[in-house]
Amino acid sequence: MLYHLFYYLKDISIIFNVFKYITFRMICGAITAFILVYLLMPPFIRFMKEKQFGQIIREEGPQHHIVKTGIPTMGGLIIVLAVVSSVILWCNLTNYLIWLSLFILLSFAFIGFLDDFLKIKRRKNLGLKARHKILAQFFIVSIFYLILFKYFNFPSTLNLPFLKKLILDIGSFYLIFSMLVIIGSSNAMNLTDGLDGLAIVPFMVVAGVYSILSYVAGHIKFANYLFIPHIPYAGELAIFCAILIGAALGFLWYNAHPAEIFMGDVGALSLGASMGAIAIIVKQELLLIIAGGIFVLEALSVILQVGYFKLTKGKRIFRMSPLHHHFELKGWPENKVVVRFWIISILCGLIALSTLKIR
Repeated sequence: MLYHLFYYLKDISIIFNVFKYITFRMICGAITAFILVYLLMPPFIRFMKEKQFGQIIREEGPQHHIVKTGIPTMGGLIIVLAVVSSVILWCNLTNYLIWLSLFILLSFAFIGFLDDFLKIKRRKNLGLKARHKILAQFFIVSIFYLILFKYFNFPSTLNLPFLKKLILDIGSFYLIFSMLVIIGSSNAMNLTDGLDGLAIVPFMVVAGVYSILSYVAGHIKFANYLFIPHIPYAGELAIFCAILIGAALGFLWYNAHPAEIFMGDVGALSLGASMGAIAIIVKQELLLIIAGGIFVLEALSVILQVGYFKLTKGKRIFRMSPLHHHFELKGWPENKVVVRFWIISILCGLIALSTLKIR
């Protein structure tokens, strides 16, 4: 809105010309999202406390987490509200890639909201049935795929990190692949969101990586120089990513240990899915495995634990999954687990960015 309002005033004064620059709007968008979350979260926390809408802690989880029972949840609602408001203010709303990204964010947020609401209403850790949640996610990603790849004729190719000449065209299988990327990243972030501040910082790292990738992919000279696909109009997604970072920073203010609020499924599912969608749009899907290394490890720990438990009829690989609970039960304090996972996440982000030159 501000972009459309002020950019067309550039003929009146050169000062309005600054609104055409992506980097300027990235900074403004991030700050706007941070301020919105910072200001809106306290009254939301008070409202959730008054209604006694608090976190439901699993009985089979670590016993010391029982003290977190009743802490307000669904903070992701404020994150999503801040992101949407900031996008409307600072992004070019004629860019269809922005609307596709918002579609994924809002659709997965709605699924997460229903799941959180049912858990709160039933007063136990029982939300949407797993099959209903997955079917809804499949449906949403199918719409995303049809719009992006059938209507706008996006290429169904895969670009491999570290290799500039090996490009794979997987054709119609890209629908299944896109489901794996978006649904996988969404649920992996949801699994990671188990300790105060644990998921939100790795998310910011991934969003930071993809803000750079989006900017580069949208700039034809940079894209050609770095041997990555040039995606017209993708530069605007750098602003979207910056806004996500700003909103996440605002949430971290209240989610840092000891947490005053949790994001809930409404936040984790939507933020994770948005990163998967952006990875697909800028054609850097496989790089998400590296940039989001912490999310991958957390998801794999659950898959391995469940698979091994069934195969061996009761034996376990980890003391508890997801992986962060394993280290807690080994005696690591919660803050130590969180900060060390943050460090690993930052290293993963740096490795992902290094692939821009190692090709």
